[in-house]
Amino acid sequence: MDKIKHRYLLHFRNKDFLVSFISSILILLASLVVNFYAALYATEKAGNAVTDLILDNIRVYDVDGIFIYGPIVLWTFVAFILLAHPHKIPFALKAVGLFVLIRSFFVTLTHLGPFPTRVDVPLVNIISNFTSGKDLFFSGHTGLPFLLALIFWKDTYLRVLFVLFSILFGAVVLMGHLHYSIDVLSAFFITYTIYHLAKAIFNKDKNLFAIEND
Repeated sequence: MDKIKHRYLLHFRNKDFLVSFISSILILLASLVVNFYAALYATEKAGNAVTDLILDNIRVYDVDGIFIYGPIVLWTFVAFILLAHPHKIPFALKAVGLFVLIRSFFVTLTHLGPFPTRVDVPLVNIISNFTSGKDLFFSGHTGLPFLLALIFWKDTYLRVLFVLFSILFGAVVLMGHLHYSIDVLSAFFITYTIYHLAKAIFNKDKNLFAIEND
């Protein structure tokens, strides 16, 4: 606890860090607002469903529990990591905010309807505007854990853990017919690009993130 306290005193007494920290929260909040309205637009404009090579050939599985609670477990774990290492917060939040903003743009472009057969997810009317509903392309469930893997790439255990989460969630949304296969597969490639954009745009925060002993 003394070490963590020292980290907070060290960084939050730094005016530049405070500016970066506050701006990261504002970017994340702004991205969530944009995402909310993008999802509403995608829901309003949703068209017809299309065929899918994978979904056409597998039955619907009851994966609603993992779909809802899996991300809660993941982000709770990430929150503990970031709270224990406050210097990592600005870049992580800004990278996630950039991811959400870019995904919001993508979901407004193509208006596919959900696959006809899909698992009934409890509370979907509440959470769909932030996760999956008619805002299909590309899969946030798949992309965000992969983004975390890229962010924490130097830590082998975290990298493997987040990649496994990404693969698990990608399989879950396909098994539940909650995303098309292209939503899941494209998420890896788009997320990789987003990460490198974040490194270029938020280079100062990335350098601070890389500090191991603070």
